[in-house]
Amino acid sequence: MLYIVFRYLHFFAIIGLTGALIIENLAIKPSISGEDARNLAKVDRVFGLCTLFVAIFGLVLWFLIGKPSDFYSNNLIFQIKIVLFIMIVLFSIYPTVFFIKNRKSESANLSVPKIILVLVKIELLLLLVIPSLAYLIARGIGSLT
Repeated sequence: MLYIVFRYLHFFAIIGLTGALIIENLAIKPSISGEDARNLAKVDRVFGLCTLFVAIFGLVLWFLIGKPSDFYSNNLIFQIKIVLFIMIVLFSIYPTVFFIKNRKSESANLSVPKIILVLVKIELLLLLVIPSLAYLIARGIGSLT
């Protein structure tokens, strides 16, 4: 029963993370208003919280509940999935700092650095790969043993 609860919590956090990242991708433009900056900061906060929950619930599933941790630890595909997730977290740092710094901006026209536009798109691209990897892992593909 506990396994099912944590699987659902992990899944709901993934849905929240994905939704927030899609909204960021749709809302970010080369030039945004102060109101857009405030809204993007709120969406980014949801993204950050969901990312934290995905990590926490994922670690619980990996090490404490369900299949033995060796099932995941000894799987190359799982290791790639973890690296992609870490890359998403690292790529989100600069946009998050930008959103936090400009969330109180009253500017009518705030220029968004091109690198932020690129990073947010790369995050979404990496996130799109992860479900395919999860499918392969669930089928036992990638096992190093």
